[in-house]
Amino acid sequence: MIQIQKVHGSMNTFFLLDQTELIQPLTQTELVNLAKHITDNNQGLLNGSDGLLVVDHSDHPSCIGSMQVINTDGSIASMCGNGLRTVSRYLAEKFGQTEFRVETQDADLHVSQEANFAEGVPTFSVEISPVSFNRESLPFSNLNTDTLINQAIPEIDDNLTFTAIAVPNPHLISFVSEDTMTSNSLANIGATLNSKNPYFYDGVNVSYAQIIGHNSLFVRTFERGVGFTNACGTGMSATSLAFCLNHPEMADYEQTITVFNPGGMVKTRVHQLKNNNYYIDLIGNATVTHQILISEQDLHTNLLDNVQAQETGEQLAYDSFITNIKAPIK
Repeated sequence: MIQIQKVHGSMNTFFLLDQTELIQPLTQTELVNLAKHITDNNQGLLNGSDGLLVVDHSDHPSCIGSMQVINTDGSIASMCGNGLRTVSRYLAEKFGQTEFRVETQDADLHVSQEANFAEGVPTFSVEISPVSFNRESLPFSNLNTDTLINQAIPEIDDNLTFTAIAVPNPHLISFVSEDTMTSNSLANIGATLNSKNPYFYDGVNVSYAQIIGHNSLFVRTFERGVGFTNACGTGMSATSLAFCLNHPEMADYEQTITVFNPGGMVKTRVHQLKNNNYYIDLIGNATVTHQILISEQDLHTNLLDNVQAQETGEQLAYDSFITNIKAPIK
């Protein structure tokens, strides 16, 4: 029997599979098929999830492991900040290390264990990079510009301004009022830009942000390949950078920014380097809700009928933490 985990960062939920524990690793086709099945809200396991995290060996000398992120629709995400925190915890416990690097699709990223947010809420910090603003990295077209920094896009919305940042996942960000935050606007724009369209032709994660106070935000994201999630780690990171760029009177580089989300709260720090280069620290929970036993053969054949799942009890600690932080918006 093989052990997999159900995990979450800010209630952005995943199943975590360590390929190195298998006698015969799953092929990429098998992984995609498993991801589509196990994450399905109706036919999957434990009410599904937002994606599948695949841990594997890394041949990069500075890394102790690698992470692949497969969305519910079978597409591959170049990065996932909430998922990386849970993978970081898994690797930290497996190898007895508290600071190391993890190979992701586009970069080897520094991660470290941090002081727990609360009792029973394990907390990790992960690097979010590389950062790019150019249209080729996102990509976008037919908008008469090479970058989007706090600009109106009448082709998308007549009233809002947007900032586009790749981290490396592509993100389109708008700072909005509470009325806009609670309207159908984000759902409509997210759905439009993640179906066939002439602007973001590969789709894009769309985030709305409401400024709560100095170095404090609420962020909600319509995620490419998923739809609405409780939180998007790279989305909150990109939005924190947009906060510093577009509202310097309210946001500080190198200082902790509190980012509330529908699933809880994270902390970020935006680092400004020379030549307008940036990276972000994303700090938040890495919670394991279930330990799951499944046969290796069932993984290969994508059968979920004979699993043994046991709750860890960590969700109770996380729920208590969320109750106490009193997020300003839901």
